[in-house]
Amino acid sequence: MISPRVVKAGLVQVDTTTGRALQSIALQYNPDALTRTVTVQAAGADPGQALRLKGVAVETLRLEAEVDATDRLEFPAANPGTVEFGIHPQLAALELLVNPRAAALAENDALAGRGVLEVLPVEAPLTLFVWSRQRVVPVRVTELSIAEEAFDASLNPIRAKVTLGMRVLSVDDLGFAHRGGALFMSHLRNKEALAARAGSAALTTLGLEVI
Repeated sequence: MISPRVVKAGLVQVDTTTGRALQSIALQYNPDALTRTVTVQAAGADPGQALRLKGVAVETLRLEAEVDATDRLEFPAANPGTVEFGIHPQLAALELLVNPRAAALAENDALAGRGVLEVLPVEAPLTLFVWSRQRVVPVRVTELSIAEEAFDASLNPIRAKVTLGMRVLSVDDLGFAHRGGALFMSHLRNKEALAARAGSAALTTLGLEVI
């Protein structure tokens, strides 16, 4: 019997100008749980405003993932990078999601040194969180916690647990013209299409005849 191919969850960094994928990070093992918190943005408590929404609900995501080099270390000849560095490269890729590149920092420092009055903060690539085709959303990583749990003889980490917290970026954050804003709108439309598939329960199911 052939087992179905398991789709991996992960993150993709995208160039906001060209849309080109700069780097894709696939989680080694899909997390057992994905916690989502959705906070409504109500217009206010004034009379007549109770049903109005001032914007898209704010959604935050949180998951725990494992990174483990054990399987690759069983075949050292086929995995020389893992033998030399352990899981350092995988952890470094995750950490660069929340750090500006060294070249960008050096460029800003050079601008400041030349007396430029306003040096803009470094703009990071657009990060997308991918959890199947039904869920591709622009995010900002807000939390990254890494617990390194095992090391090789050279003190390279070979097993770690990663906690990742993210905030979904909507058109309220990015605008409609931004590539990330367009991706969010696609995500919202897909959510509406999925909700339509759920149908509507009969009022009698709720013990009611009429409203």
